[in-house]
Parts: sequence; C-alpha cells; structure tokens
Amino acid sequence: MTLVRDNNWLPALLDDLFTDSRLDAPRYENFSIPAVNIREKNTNFVMELAAPGLKKEDFNIEVEDEVLTVSATVSSDNEETNENENERFTRREFQYGTFKRTFNLPETINVEDIQAGYSDGVLTITLPKKEEQKALKKMVEIS
Repeated sequence: MTLVRDNNWLPALLDDLFTDSRLDAPRYENFSIPAVNIREKNTNFVMELAAPGLKKEDFNIEVEDEVLTVSATVSSDNEETNENENERFTRREFQYGTFKRTFNLPETINVEDIQAGYSDGVLTITLPKKEEQKALKKMVEIS
C-alpha cells in the first residue's frame, strides 16, 4: 500500500497553526458534530449519521417547513465516573456531546413516510421520494 501525500504543505501547516477553535486541539468542532453520508436511490434518499456511543433515546428528529433537524442531547458522564472513586481517567478522548444538524429537504420528499433506525453507532434516516405524477397525454381532435 502506498501513501500519497499532498505537496501543498504550506496551507496544511497554516491550518494547524490558525484554527478557529478557542481550544488547543486543532479542528475540535469536528469531533462534536457527527459526519453524514447521503445516498440517493431511485425511490428514496438514505442519510447515515455516525454517532457511536449514543442511545436511540438520545436523538430527536424533526421536520418543519421542509427542513430536517437531527439533534442529540447527551448527559454528562460525571455520574458514572464518580461511582468508583478509586479510578480516574489519565486520558479521555471519547467525545459525546450535544449536537444539532439541519438539512433542507427537496420538495420531492414524502415527509409523512420518513423512517429512522439506530444500529451499530449509525443513525439511518430513510427519506422516501414522492411518486411522480405522470403527465396525462390527451389527444386533441382537429375540427
């Protein structure tokens, strides 16, 4: 396997030095916003949102005015860590936080039949397309 690196090293160096984050970790915001894949099929769109470590009860999915909002509210893990006072974290990189993502839906989505499921850390939302109304063909008789 070969690894191909970009020869454009200066912008990458500047990106690491001048982050928008006020925290020390570069691009920290990307950790708290789950990545999304959207696939289009003949009859629907399938949206997959990577959110490992959450429960399906943590998610809230709303549709209003052709805008899909996916959010999750996760309580702090402090209660779990305080149960056993004999241990403490020396490093903690799991980031489970509150997030909110919004998506503009096309007019072709059948909002009434949207379905969602959560399995193996991936929230899958199926957005069915409306059935296209076939244009009626009418023969006009010439008089």
